[in-house]
Amino acid sequence: MKKLSLLLLSPFILAAASPTPKTIANGVSQQNLRAIVEKLVSFGTRHTLSSQTHPTRGIGASLRWTEEEFGRYARACGGCLEIVTPSDTVTGRRVPNPTLVKNVFAIQRGTTDPNRVVIISGHIDSRVTDVMDFTKDAPGANDDGSGTAAVIEAARVLSKHRFPATIVYAVLSGEEQGLLGGKIMADYAKAQGWQVMANLNNDIIGNSCGSDGKCDAAHVRVFSEGPRWQGREALMAPQRSLGGENDSPSRNLSRWLDTLADDVKVGLDVRQIWRNDRFGRGGDHTEMLNAGYPAIRFSVAIEDYDHQHQDLRVENGREYGDTVDEMDFAYLRKVTQLNVAALAALARAPMPPAPTVEGAVSTDTTLKWEPTPGTGHWIIRWRPTDQDQWTESRRVRGEDLGAVLKGIRVDDWVFGVSSVSPEGYESPVASAVPGGAFRPYVPPAPAQ
Repeated sequence: MKKLSLLLLSPFILAAASPTPKTIANGVSQQNLRAIVEKLVSFGTRHTLSSQTHPTRGIGASLRWTEEEFGRYARACGGCLEIVTPSDTVTGRRVPNPTLVKNVFAIQRGTTDPNRVVIISGHIDSRVTDVMDFTKDAPGANDDGSGTAAVIEAARVLSKHRFPATIVYAVLSGEEQGLLGGKIMADYAKAQGWQVMANLNNDIIGNSCGSDGKCDAAHVRVFSEGPRWQGREALMAPQRSLGGENDSPSRNLSRWLDTLADDVKVGLDVRQIWRNDRFGRGGDHTEMLNAGYPAIRFSVAIEDYDHQHQDLRVENGREYGDTVDEMDFAYLRKVTQLNVAALAALARAPMPPAPTVEGAVSTDTTLKWEPTPGTGHWIIRWRPTDQDQWTESRRVRGEDLGAVLKGIRVDDWVFGVSSVSPEGYESPVASAVPGGAFRPYVPPAPAQ
């Protein structure tokens, strides 16, 4: 990628008035992450259909413990966390009897822009080979004790600081039974009227070696959809004419994370995977995407299929099962650090604008956008249509709500705009394409 100056490339400029995202991320503890995963495993099974009332075993006990942990952090920060438990009684293909599915959220309200929300999530439920078997031990250490540990540790670290936007730490249930907790989270966000800037979903983030013996502790995969799913029927025709195949808000969020990883240097590079999730599989972020919210999935660089979705057993001398001893907690710390840095930077950056572009049958390109609260200046970015990353940029004054790029023909480029706070924290780019805005898509009203 063409290197620009730090001012124009970095998602944030190091602000002297408060700890930087990198400094905050250094507070993530490998020892704490291990302790959280070991505690989660101690509940025997966390299957969504397991006991909700047993004091020490099952999904109910694990959720009560999670509430208590969030409560401890809330007391330590003087009540800065509000703990809520969005839930729904569900029946379905993998839930044969009406079952209460409950999430646990810790909400850290923003100081100046509380309706703008960034969310970190992971699912607490676990499973064995038979997704309907709720009696066997299902340790769920990596899937998804690792993601749940990242959420809980992020709450401990970030609750010591204050941010303009709201951060939500979301522990979800029911993922293995059909993304049920993700749907409850999306419905809750909509009911609250939240302006969701990003959902960072963490699912299987705690191992660095695969079942084939290959290892990679230097990368994390970030999955992002290309054309946005929500509103797709209305968007198909304008996207065919004006572009948008590779520029959903989630795709631009993954680009932003790739650059952030280069800046904060926690020893982890982002490998962007340009599909919603792993081949033929899914995660809770999908329900956020269905509701129109930008969402991506963090997952390990190399999965270990012997130690996920497996009964605990030994066959032909080979061990199976999702146990703590198969995890790499140094790697889990790096992934959690990247999440924490991202949350800190996003919560300090303004909401991306919703730019539009014009220039058909012209030698010039014109961009326009509406103001967003907390913006000090804007950065226009553009790239050739066959390039994966932004290659060119121009800074625009905060009071300007548009610009003309002389001698640049709209046909040959993709354009976008980011918002930058007065302290220098840059939002992800919002592409000037149909459906490129960081908000649920609403079709334009019919012409009168």
